[in-house]
Amino acid sequence: MPNAPASVAVRGLSKRFGSVEALADVSFDVAPGELFGIVGPDGAGKSTLFRLLATLLLPDAGTATLDGLDLVRDYRALRLRLGYMPGRFSLYPDLTVAENLAFFADVFGTTVAEGRAIVEPIYAQIEPFAHRRAGALSGGMKQKLALSCALVHRPRLLLLDEPTTGVDAVSRAEFWDVLATLRDSGITTLVSTPYMDEAARCDRIALVQDGRLLGPPDTPDAVARAFPAPLVEVRAQRPGAATMDRVALLAALRHTPGVARAEIFGDWMHVTGAGSSGPSADEHLAATVRDALVAAGFADVDVRPVAPSVEDVFLHRMARPDV
Repeated sequence: MPNAPASVAVRGLSKRFGSVEALADVSFDVAPGELFGIVGPDGAGKSTLFRLLATLLLPDAGTATLDGLDLVRDYRALRLRLGYMPGRFSLYPDLTVAENLAFFADVFGTTVAEGRAIVEPIYAQIEPFAHRRAGALSGGMKQKLALSCALVHRPRLLLLDEPTTGVDAVSRAEFWDVLATLRDSGITTLVSTPYMDEAARCDRIALVQDGRLLGPPDTPDAVARAFPAPLVEVRAQRPGAATMDRVALLAALRHTPGVARAEIFGDWMHVTGAGSSGPSADEHLAATVRDALVAAGFADVDVRPVAPSVEDVFLHRMARPDV
C-alpha cells in the first residue's frame, strides 16, 4: 500500500429499505489523515451510511472511493484496509479480551504481536483484564476492546459508528483522546455521533438528518459561525419559585413576538430571533425577550447574547434545511 494517508470521496449515495429512504443523495469528501464527524440524532441515516462504506450494504445509487478503491467493485481489497466498529457491541461475549483480539488478528491474517504498536495506547488500558470475558466488561472497556479489534490489522481507514453511545462521560473523553492520537498517527477516521460536544473534537463535520446532509461539511467553528439569526440565552422564574419552571418559560418564549424558536440548553434557554444575525440584532432580541418575560410576570430575568454552538446550527437547519 502507498504510505500516504487514505482519503474518501462519496458521491450521491442513496439507500432505501422498502418505502423508507434511509439515505438520499449524500456527497462529501474526507481528506487524508482527517478526523471527520457525521453528526445527527438516532434515525438520521448515520448507521446506514457507515454500513455502506464498510461494504456491508450495496447502495441503490451513487458511488464512493475509499483509499483509491471503489466501494462496490473493489470491496474485497477494501475490507483489508478498513477498520470498522459498529454502533452495537459485536464482539464475542463468551471469549476473553485476549481471545477476541487474537481472533480478529487471525481473521485478517496477522497476529497481535504484529499489530501491537498501533493498539498499544488503547489495549494497555484493558490488558489487566485480558482473561475476563468480553461480556463482563464495563461499557467503556467494551468500546476500547472493540476499537483494539478494529485496529489490530493496522487499517488505513477507520469507520466508527457511534462509538461512545451509552458510555459514561469519563470514558467518552478518554475515547476521544485516543481518536486524536490515531489521527495524529495518520489514520483517516470517520466517526458518527449524536453528541454535539463530540462534534467539536472533529477536524470537520457533516450534519445529517432524515438521510440528508444539512449543508456542506466544514470545521465545527465554521459551522457554528454560519448561524444566520440573532441568538440569546435566557433564564427566569416565577416570583417566589425556588427553581426555573422550564415548561412555563418555554411556552412564554415561544409566544413572544420576534422569536422564531426556543429550546432548552441545560440550565438555560436558547432563543433564536426571526431576523438576520449581528450584534445589534442580538441586543434587540435580548431587549424584546426581557420586556416580554417581565410583562408575563417572570422574575430574576437574565437575557444575554450568546455565541451559537453546533447544536444551535443543527436545530436551525432541521427547521429550515434550505439555509
